[in-house]
Amino acid sequence: MNLTLFEITSETIPFKICPLAGRIGAEIMGVDLSQDLSQQVVQAIRQTLVKYKVIFFRDQNLDSSGQVAFARRFGQLTSAHPTMRSLDNHPEVLELDCRHESDRGNHWHTDITFIDRPPMGTILRAVEIPPVGGDTIWANTTTAYQDLPKALQQFADQLWAVHSNVYDSAEATFNCSDSLRDAKKLYTSTVYQALHPVVHVHPESGDRALILGSFVSQLQEFPKAESRQICQLLSAYILRPRNTVRWHWQTGDIAFWDNRATQHYAIDDFDSQPRFVQRVTIVGDLLVSVDGRKSQAIQGDSSAYNQLKKA
Repeated sequence: MNLTLFEITSETIPFKICPLAGRIGAEIMGVDLSQDLSQQVVQAIRQTLVKYKVIFFRDQNLDSSGQVAFARRFGQLTSAHPTMRSLDNHPEVLELDCRHESDRGNHWHTDITFIDRPPMGTILRAVEIPPVGGDTIWANTTTAYQDLPKALQQFADQLWAVHSNVYDSAEATFNCSDSLRDAKKLYTSTVYQALHPVVHVHPESGDRALILGSFVSQLQEFPKAESRQICQLLSAYILRPRNTVRWHWQTGDIAFWDNRATQHYAIDDFDSQPRFVQRVTIVGDLLVSVDGRKSQAIQGDSSAYNQLKKA
């Protein structure tokens, strides 16, 4: 869905924006997401998202159907996940019940980069939240790129990376118990690989952003050891504290992030306390490198996930 973007001013924004950190994150106040939002409000939310990368709404009275309806205002929705099961009666909704070890993230990533069209955005709804812990941190991959020395920018501009749902941190995470091994088997029941530029041009802002995270298996034309070292170097810029924002969840919260310009990390620090969230993702485009080349699928057909008709 293409929406005309406009400069954010007090005249064009029909709600209050409260920035949460210097480089990323804002809370939007004065919007009831359960209502039939006007096109002006939808456009203003999208513009705010592009500027702040992740936006938050407190005290929202949404159920799964309402979450899906809100998400549809920003584009076509994906199915819940390429390999994981969806919520009954809601094929677009992924349930993450963190009482199950397999649903605890605990690693930096950008959502579903192992397919050629990663989601444009993700909308997460807090259903049940632990009294202490369970925060999520987001990082701005656009300002991280801007922080790179010029020579390192030019080097990164030329790099391409293979992303896969069979990845190192998955091996470490799932190699613990029978339930985790079963979850890994489901997660990798279809193997996906995609080739993405390490630096892509954001289709709405025109800014350059890094696309890395734990789904990266190897840089094209580099051995694995050197790939890991280069990715660690670039990731160090992404994960600088000044590029991040941390959100303390409350039941009823909605987080909406631009998956094209962020990484995130759900902190596993709440022991056996319940943490139950539901996720909806919006179909994205092929990523485009600085020289105009586009992402490619290497293995796995993601058309069903993106609910796209085959040619």
